[in-house]
Amino acid sequence: MKKLYSLVLIFIFTTSSLNFVYAQCATVTAASITNPGNYTIATLTENDGVRNGPNYNGATIYYPTNATPPYASIAIVPGFVSAPSTVQDWGPFYASHGYVAIIIGTNSLFDFPEARANALLDALETMKQENIRMASPLFGKLNLNKLVVSGWSMGGGGAQRAAVLDNTISGVIALCPYLLAPQLNHQSPLLIFSGQADPTAPPAQHADLHYNATPSTTSKMLFEVANGNHSVANTPTGANGDVGKIAISWLKKYVDNDDCYCNLLKNSLLANNTQASKINQNFQCDGVLNVLETNSKIGVYPNPAKDFIIVDIQEKADYKLYSSTGKLVLTGKISKLENKINVQKLSAGVFYLEINNQVIKIIKVD
Repeated sequence: MKKLYSLVLIFIFTTSSLNFVYAQCATVTAASITNPGNYTIATLTENDGVRNGPNYNGATIYYPTNATPPYASIAIVPGFVSAPSTVQDWGPFYASHGYVAIIIGTNSLFDFPEARANALLDALETMKQENIRMASPLFGKLNLNKLVVSGWSMGGGGAQRAAVLDNTISGVIALCPYLLAPQLNHQSPLLIFSGQADPTAPPAQHADLHYNATPSTTSKMLFEVANGNHSVANTPTGANGDVGKIAISWLKKYVDNDDCYCNLLKNSLLANNTQASKINQNFQCDGVLNVLETNSKIGVYPNPAKDFIIVDIQEKADYKLYSSTGKLVLTGKISKLENKINVQKLSAGVFYLEINNQVIKIIKVD
């Protein structure tokens, strides 16, 4: 009796939690990623007590004032002979979506990618210091396990090298990156934007090589903007706003671990995108079930089930079985004559069977 009572409690909790996840994902659309986002922002500089790191020259920190901490942080560095102003639009954009962004200058306008990599790592050290500086409005509000690097041109090459130098980096966003002879053996999820008509860092000589040089075991994506030039990703408005939407979705997926945005990337932002001349990617979306539970007219028994379930169906159909977290665990075909699904190897818990756009809740017991 005690075991049955516990199972009922698990069933109720899981069902309500999953319905909440469905509701959350229903609000995640391309239209929901506005520019700017929903949060108000403020800035900090060295004049406010922010550390001035030795490997960069000056910084502006953009942060949300009404979001819920702890916040992820992203450090951004400009390109060769370029000032922070060339990428400054990213600061308020990220902050308006709940991230803290630090945009830095370089000690020399002529710094090469490796120096820019060190500058980014130094900027992340500044964020760590802000988290413990009692006078800072960010005191105790940063998640130091969520640190991202980004940059434009040689800064983009530097961002990728920073991930090689520091394997704790949570993600890399490279904007039309420039990096010769790329050595990019790292596991930080990588998003690359490039311009099809970039005369400074032609994709075939840079972005494409960077994508291929990053291990296949690393989650990665390359979005090449049709007819885009070298500055096509300098602002989140690039590619008719898709650059910003893709960047936020990438952060939500890989830094915040929100799989709702993975499906948004795959199904809305990337599928048949007319702004792109090329899209390469190797990531998969299997964390969220996209269908709501329905009042099914298909009979399934026994339920709870131990070894197998029998489906009362008259015609042939494909089926998918999802875990309570939305992970696809079984697929196959079913018919009137072959109507058994073997669930013996599955662990006990709640599962969802999808057949003919109908969803039936299944309880698996040991």
